Amino acid sequence: MGWREDGTEKTYTDEEVEARLKQELPHWYLENGWIRRKYKTSGWKSTLMVVNTIGHLAEAGFHHPDLTVSYAFVIVKLTNHAAKGITDKDFELAKKFEEVVMWQPGLDEGALVGTPDDARFKYIKYD
Repeated sequence: MGWREDGTEKTYTDEEVEARLKQELPHWYLENGWIRRKYKTSGWKSTLMVVNTIGHLAEAGFHHPDLTVSYAFVIVKLTNHAAKGITDKDFELAKKFEEVVMWQPGLDEGALVGTPDDARFKYIKYD
């Protein structure tokens, strides 16, 4: 099979999607056939960093979200158009977004301590 999908990928029912979101992605929700998440940022520069991060991960995974971009937030929407529903691709990409965008190095042991608690360096509003 080539890069185009044949539409045989398993899609999940709304009930299955909501159960998985509750268990695996608690900051995401189902609405109108999409799984969605709003990332709050501290301003335009931070918003652009989130958009670029999401863009890189989506392109690398070859599964592309819809985005709504504003001054201090980014809304991400995922669905699988070829499969006509929510599939494992949507869940996997959402998890990767969470892992990278919400990463807080100061919570891990290691040399990276994260941004200082100072308004000049605010980046993203962590959940």
